Amino acid sequence: MSTSADATRSAAPDRAPALPQHGRSPGSAARRAGHVLGALVNVALLLAVTVLPGWDVVPFLTPAFDQVVGLLVVSLAVSAAAELTYAVIDRPAVKAIGDLVTLALSLLVTVRLLQVFPFAFGDSAVPWATIARVLLVLAVVGTVVGMVAALVTLVRAGSSRP
Repeated sequence: MSTSADATRSAAPDRAPALPQHGRSPGSAARRAGHVLGALVNVALLLAVTVLPGWDVVPFLTPAFDQVVGLLVVSLAVSAAAELTYAVIDRPAVKAIGDLVTLALSLLVTVRLLQVFPFAFGDSAVPWATIARVLLVLAVVGTVVGMVAALVTLVRAGSSRP
């Protein structure tokens, strides 16, 4: 039994809707603005860690954070550069490659944080150290999932080339 919805579906062509003449999807301006904002956030974090106020004013960070801060600075700088690249080159393959690089750096930072664990939460009824470790492990898992997703996007983008 055929319904009017089936007839409409079968009459529609099996292709994506046409893109506007400029070749970008309608949301590309919003994506580009989001990438610029992301770059600005990374630069602000970079400045906050290295210049003002600096990481040493955070009361629960210990001097051991020095063992992580260099890698963190590299990760933030690369992430800012990647976001600016995405704002200029709005292509899935470019974003997937950038995401793989930035996620790999994020993974290194997170693993280093777990190794060094430069946190001192003091005496509290709340097990903050355990909570922090669990959150860092979850961050590692989420980062690996993000890397797999970026790899899938990259493979799909590569296989869709003529």
